[in-house]
Amino acid sequence: MSQESEPTRKALYERARQQEIAGRSRMSKAELAAALERSSPEEPAPEAATRFDTFKRLAEAVADGEFVLRPRALTGFERRRHVRQTLREDHRMRIADGSEEAGAKFDQLSDSLFSFFRGTALLFYRDMAGDDAWMPTVLALGDVHPGNFGVMPNVDNVPIFSVNDFDEAYYAPFTWDIKRGAAGFMIAAETEGELKRKHQVKIVRRFVQGYSETMQRLAREGTEQDEEMRHDNAPKLIRRLFEDADEDRAEWLADDYLDETRSGFRPTRKLVPVSSRRDEFQAITDRLIAENEIDVPERARVQGKHGMRVKDVAIRLGQGTASLGLNRYYVLIEGPRRDGTDDLIIEYKQARRSALSGLVPPSAYEMDAHAERISHAQAVHLIRGDLFYGHVEFESHSYLSRERAPFRDDIDLDELSKREWRDYARICGGVLASVHALSDESGKVDYDIEPAIVNAIGPPALFAEDMVEFAIEAADRVRRDHALFREDHARGAFTHLDWVHR
Repeated sequence: MSQESEPTRKALYERARQQEIAGRSRMSKAELAAALERSSPEEPAPEAATRFDTFKRLAEAVADGEFVLRPRALTGFERRRHVRQTLREDHRMRIADGSEEAGAKFDQLSDSLFSFFRGTALLFYRDMAGDDAWMPTVLALGDVHPGNFGVMPNVDNVPIFSVNDFDEAYYAPFTWDIKRGAAGFMIAAETEGELKRKHQVKIVRRFVQGYSETMQRLAREGTEQDEEMRHDNAPKLIRRLFEDADEDRAEWLADDYLDETRSGFRPTRKLVPVSSRRDEFQAITDRLIAENEIDVPERARVQGKHGMRVKDVAIRLGQGTASLGLNRYYVLIEGPRRDGTDDLIIEYKQARRSALSGLVPPSAYEMDAHAERISHAQAVHLIRGDLFYGHVEFESHSYLSRERAPFRDDIDLDELSKREWRDYARICGGVLASVHALSDESGKVDYDIEPAIVNAIGPPALFAEDMVEFAIEAADRVRRDHALFREDHARGAFTHLDWVHR
């Protein structure tokens, strides 16, 4: 049975809770399934509602040019119900599990308009279902906003600046990333930068101009495979970020992660050691290396060993916005010195279906595997990126892997001046164009993408104003949706699901 159709233990547990099966919290997945089968063989438990297929048909109709009602046209109670249903559906496993982090995520979304935007990509893209079907397709990042660019390690463990979150990556019209990014910069400039609308518009315009100008240059020069933003070639604003992010590995490990003996993780509010699972994660890590054909560097090997030695394992709590409430593990890898000063940390993060899945116009490039899709995007967008980016299956879930590095960091948006906001937006627009341009070299796109995008953009000034107008409307809609969400959240709307009773 496929992963998509096989129920998880969380889903089985929720059904067991609905049927009040005694001892359910101590049961394994197989025991839960057997107990459910015994308890109600003729009356299956209700299922959580999903409108995935409905929106897939909507996207196909829009892409075919049919004139149909889109949810962005809804108002009043109908829009409230759409927002509520979409967020319940997007978080159905976390709500069903009764996860404390699910509640924490909804609190976070309620507290901040920018967090609400970041954590509700499915809601945003359902308003765009099927749009721009005639536009060139790229491997889109899927969740472009000013917080998803930053410093991270490349294949040589050298810090670079680029896109840094591939969870929603999907093959889609190139305009989808620009529209998401334009709305994201407008909202962040308002909430994090406390800037007025006229300054927000200038920032969005700079973001789009940065994209258009870089794509035009790459169409002429074709140098996208050779471009990498490092400290020695970065603009002044990004050079400062490199310098702020620079930290000694031994100090980083001691200050943030290791216990006083440097032999394992230090328990904190957000880090819960599970040392009893060390052997289990050693096997998972060995499998990750083999299945992803990772060439383990010397800095990750203990003398005389070809693989990596797992020292400790911890559960990481309270990280991310969209992914808050999903499983996340930190695995401590022993370094060559064997004294805890040069250890590595590999993160295993539970992957899920992209918010763009079933909503983009149909194309030949779609791929719906979870962590494999994400590691594919990282390999395309960062052709010399993090060596430990990969994917592996365990606990009946798909997990992506990546290295946590002492210099992994992003910019402090609330410290940017008006001019720095404009400069940063232009830089990010250029970086987005650079990763889009790799969709044909290392991705699945089978035609020269840069001239196609330049042609699709048309007059750059007109394209920029179209994106500004889109961003204004989208930001206003997000603000209205946030108000509806806050009211519903206060009334307990996201503590249970929409069940289909048959």
